[in-house]
Amino acid sequence: MPTYQFEAMDATGNEIRDVIDASSEDEAQATIRQMGYFPTKITVKKARQAGGGKKKGGKKKTFALGGVKSKILCTFTRQLSILQDAGLPILRSLRILESQAKAGALKNALIDVCDEIEGGSTLSEAMAKSPKAFDRLYVNMIKAGEAGGALEVILQRLAEFKERSESLKRKVKGALIYPICVVLFATLILVFIMLKIVPAFEKIFSDFGAELPAMTQALVGVSFMVANYWYLLPGIPTAIWLMVKLIRKFHHGRFGWDLFLLKLPVFGQLVEKNIVARTTRTLGTLVASGVPILEALQITRETSGNAVFEQIYGKVHEAIREGESIAVPLRENARTSFHPVAAFFWFFFVAGPVGLLLYVTRMNSKIMDDMVVNMVDVGEETGELDTMLYKVADTYDEEVAVLTESLMSLMEPLMIIILGGMVGFIVIALFLPLVSLIQNLT
Repeated sequence: MPTYQFEAMDATGNEIRDVIDASSEDEAQATIRQMGYFPTKITVKKARQAGGGKKKGGKKKTFALGGVKSKILCTFTRQLSILQDAGLPILRSLRILESQAKAGALKNALIDVCDEIEGGSTLSEAMAKSPKAFDRLYVNMIKAGEAGGALEVILQRLAEFKERSESLKRKVKGALIYPICVVLFATLILVFIMLKIVPAFEKIFSDFGAELPAMTQALVGVSFMVANYWYLLPGIPTAIWLMVKLIRKFHHGRFGWDLFLLKLPVFGQLVEKNIVARTTRTLGTLVASGVPILEALQITRETSGNAVFEQIYGKVHEAIREGESIAVPLRENARTSFHPVAAFFWFFFVAGPVGLLLYVTRMNSKIMDDMVVNMVDVGEETGELDTMLYKVADTYDEEVAVLTESLMSLMEPLMIIILGGMVGFIVIALFLPLVSLIQNLT
């Protein structure tokens, strides 16, 4: 006899969820009515078979490493939103998207989600069992949509949120492609000059016994170091990367590194505005979707990706539990104090004592602008917190785009000047001894 899972309403309007055994769906519906409930949803709860938990005739999953890429999840969310707007049942929509998905982590997750829903689970419960594909933010928004009976609206908001986040990420990545390529090719060319061209000129000069100027001696010394200690070129950056990664394994180390990034001139503003835009949009989307404010703050804290902002949202979470508003703890924790690990990074990466002095002058600067705090305050007073958070996110998205374009416009001539100076130094250092040799021969 099959088991049916049902959702129903009792005489007082409360929602009831339970399971019953019946030979058919009609018999299950009649039994539920005899219990004094009004059934709203009845599904067959299929038991998993023993031995591996795979259903007979079920689809096979493929091997996949890692989670689902944000771009793929963004496309899936928009497609699911469209299918739900068209009025298709959720299981059929998922089956359609699963059948057209490429083999990988998302397809495997959708197979599991479909199986869970067929077994009587809700969409949020099924997605929660695939954390590599659907994070807490995703699951909680779906859960809020199910509770409010507005799943299609929540999916639209979720799709818009994912698309905006992906758009901002593409802009930042696109802005970094040009300088990275230029620096890479310039480094390769300079290494070739140091390994092949400079030694050939140095042999000519030594054969003629010419006295080398200071610039040429410096260039020959650099060429000698590159030729004999070439492994330091990739070795030093790799060692620094490993050192930072090791320090970030510890809580204070991660906090110090993230604080160091936020306090950097120009680049720190870009990092800060990017995180503020992402976190306020996340919090606004969760609040608008009906997720409780404490749960929304906890999710925002976990998805911020920066230890400094995690601490700020953690303080706000604690203050709200004690009856405070959001704006007050946000204003109180917007400034940071001296941190020894951040001071070490400033000393190590930014010219020693000069960098340390620069950090001392910048350490008390605000992490969050007054505009953010004031708009949150107004949103709380007017009951439109989600709207204000969206406006903050839109404003900071624009500022990130403008700042990125400005940095790119400044970086192009700056890189040309630096590369031109390096090439000019090499040319002058090589031709000065040649001029002396020609004069002596004449």
